[in-house]
Amino acid sequence: METYGYNNPGPQPAYDNRNYRSEKKLAAGLLGILLGAFGANKFYLGYINEGIIQIVLNIVTCGLATVIPFIEGIIYLTMSDEQFDRTYVQDRKPWF
Repeated sequence: METYGYNNPGPQPAYDNRNYRSEKKLAAGLLGILLGAFGANKFYLGYINEGIIQIVLNIVTCGLATVIPFIEGIIYLTMSDEQFDRTYVQDRKPWF
């Protein structure tokens, strides 16, 4: 006979990824689209060097490099929350 209580809570439900929510995806995506010229999405995700590179690229190209974070913001928003966390938070992939 098996008892359930504090030390043995009983059977646990299987992991349900439909309820998974990324804490950083929406903010990083919007920052990439709206403030990407300043590398805001990179700084927000903790990629300091890449944020500085983004600023320098925008200065050198007179703003043409702003298309890079714009595309990244769209990519962030269209991928699943779990995939975003795995790729950009856990594995720390810096570009695209």
